[in-house]
Amino acid sequence: MYQSSDLLAAVMRVPTMTTISRFKHYLQLTKPSIMLLVLVTGATGLVMEGSLTAQPAKFLLVMLGLFCTGGSANALNQYFERDIDGRMTRTRKRRPLPMGHISAASALGFAILIGIAGVAILAVCFNIFSALLALGTVVFYGFFYTLWLKPITHQNIVIGGAAGAMAPVIAWVAASGSLAIAPCLLFLIIFLWTPPHFWALALCLKEDYEKVNLPMLPVVKGDEATLTQMYYYTLALVAISFGLLAYGMGLLYLVVAAVLGAVFIRKAFTARKYRTLALERGLFRYSIVYLFVLFFAIIVEGIVAF
Repeated sequence: MYQSSDLLAAVMRVPTMTTISRFKHYLQLTKPSIMLLVLVTGATGLVMEGSLTAQPAKFLLVMLGLFCTGGSANALNQYFERDIDGRMTRTRKRRPLPMGHISAASALGFAILIGIAGVAILAVCFNIFSALLALGTVVFYGFFYTLWLKPITHQNIVIGGAAGAMAPVIAWVAASGSLAIAPCLLFLIIFLWTPPHFWALALCLKEDYEKVNLPMLPVVKGDEATLTQMYYYTLALVAISFGLLAYGMGLLYLVVAAVLGAVFIRKAFTARKYRTLALERGLFRYSIVYLFVLFFAIIVEGIVAF
């Protein structure tokens, strides 16, 4: 039989576990893996700009603003695509709405609430310019991309990728109050990286997209055309990455960008030549490594220079 202390402990654990589970479900609405990318690229913009590296509280506030606004855009995306997610193999057992862990109304309310909070943080603690950029990103991705672009054009991910590339720009503007060429180059790197990264995944999940009638490039144009475009985007990405050498990056960045870029080009070329699922999956995985290592190299260069 339970002792009274055991019974009390059991009762106390129930709400605790429920609270933790609900927190995890709401966190899943923000797409944590994507938000990690947003935070790393946003932090890179702040380190390059430099004025907040000695002010950790403000640095973290920018990060919080980016997390809230980016998470809001992703939560809106999941709210509007909950029926599609429920029919796709990749998402129906991984996302909280199709699994019934969170109601649609709760998800929408959460998305709006954290979006308002993020915009308010940037507006009150920093400047209106950064707040407007963040708001525009939420509206563009959460509504324009999700509801209009994605269902009608096979170039959806190219255009929609602009939203995912905005974090270093918003962070730079929050810190400085103005725009510059350096964060625009960071934007271009992420923007050009997005098609080969996402299309590599789309090639692996082509049947899923066919099932829900989403016009992803592999579905509309086929594997060969997709791999060709991925290859040319990779060439453009690597070329643009060297542009940062004119804005404070040194030998470490040069070596990292050259090695990572050469491997990326080789993998894109090989995937295009042989067109196997294993090569396409490997290209997708490597693209993640490429971006994170490249941006960490920028952060290290920025910290050393500071």
